[in-house]
Amino acid sequence: MKLTSLWLSGFAVMPFAAHAQVEISWWHAMTGANAEVVEKIAGDFNASQSDYVVKPVFKGTYPETLNAGIAAFRAGQAPDIMQVFDVGTGVMMGAGGAIVPVGKVLTDGGFTFDKSQYLPGIVGYYSTPEGEMLSFPYNSSSPILYYNKDIFEKAGLDVDAPPQTWAEVWAAARKIKESGAATCGYTSTWLTWIHTENFAAWNNVSWATNENGLAGTPELKIDGPLFVKHFQEIADLAKEGVFVYGGRTSEAKQNFTSGECGILTESSGGLGDVVKSGINYGIGKLPYDETAEGAPQNTTPGGASLWVMAGKSDEVYKGVATFFNYLSQTEVQQFLHEQSGYLPVTMAAYEATKASGFYEQNPGRETPLLQMSGKAPTENSKGVRAPNLPQLRDIQNEEYEKMLAGQQTAEEALKNAVTRGNAAIREAVGG
Repeated sequence: MKLTSLWLSGFAVMPFAAHAQVEISWWHAMTGANAEVVEKIAGDFNASQSDYVVKPVFKGTYPETLNAGIAAFRAGQAPDIMQVFDVGTGVMMGAGGAIVPVGKVLTDGGFTFDKSQYLPGIVGYYSTPEGEMLSFPYNSSSPILYYNKDIFEKAGLDVDAPPQTWAEVWAAARKIKESGAATCGYTSTWLTWIHTENFAAWNNVSWATNENGLAGTPELKIDGPLFVKHFQEIADLAKEGVFVYGGRTSEAKQNFTSGECGILTESSGGLGDVVKSGINYGIGKLPYDETAEGAPQNTTPGGASLWVMAGKSDEVYKGVATFFNYLSQTEVQQFLHEQSGYLPVTMAAYEATKASGFYEQNPGRETPLLQMSGKAPTENSKGVRAPNLPQLRDIQNEEYEKMLAGQQTAEEALKNAVTRGNAAIREAVGG
């Protein structure tokens, strides 16, 4: 309305109007040091050119940011760029006309888009089966193993040899508990993301049909023999008091950083808190099941990506493309990776970080990258998609918690999770 009145009053013919910068709104969910990185990157981009101004806006937690974006789109007031966590990927893909694929935005903006420049494990997760990249993988992470070297030494374990397989984790955890080196041998964050979704990918088994939902509506397959074996082993450890359950998301990290538990599986993005705790820690790859054929395969990313919302002007899309092209630059990705602990999304940034000696000076920081880029993704390891993944995770957590409380076996828990989950998927797609 104000713009119309300016035109009518004649102010629009003044020289400054012809050079007005196009504003690009960016809703995000970063806090603390990661929020500072967002502001730094946006500020540096704004200073690097005079045509566009990226304006970051904090909108709360990941779920809060997603819900705010959905509400804003329905009201015709969506941001230009929205950060959405990995769990919301299926929601965004199912939004239809609400988004514009980032690959198209970059190409239409005049930039050469070559997906081979990006880490395959990351770009595959945010792409269609045909290879079209839907969103820009801004902050990606991977689950890894942390262990307390002091506790390992007290238990008589090799402090320089983290467990490689789940059988080795169980043995080390029992020894920690039995020796009195710690009251808890093993704990883990995210039983859904780490022990279900990434367990499937890392061991190259199916999480669901239709390429885990990437090629169509999925039917869950997490009641397969390998899953049952794995979760029954966790249930047995819990009964023995060797495994301690911390909670559904990242709560168990505190069980490790406090010195209660000797081994932890957690996101690579949790490294900052581990370092801050001051414990004498080591890092290993996510363990795999030695009976799984071809394991280990590759892990899939967590974290979040940037989605471009539909219904914007050509000038805005050109600005978004320019910003994403800037984000792809090696120096910017290297800064993001080294400052935040998240993974660089381009091979060039990864190689530059390696050449700088960063990984030698910061042991373990390369581990999540090696996990994701060691092998080309298979149909089982590109990631998972579902129209209601947050709901599916809630269902799985409910069943896992009953199992850990001794109310049902792992086989019963997983069969219930599949039955309830598939019914929820059918309801979500109107089937």
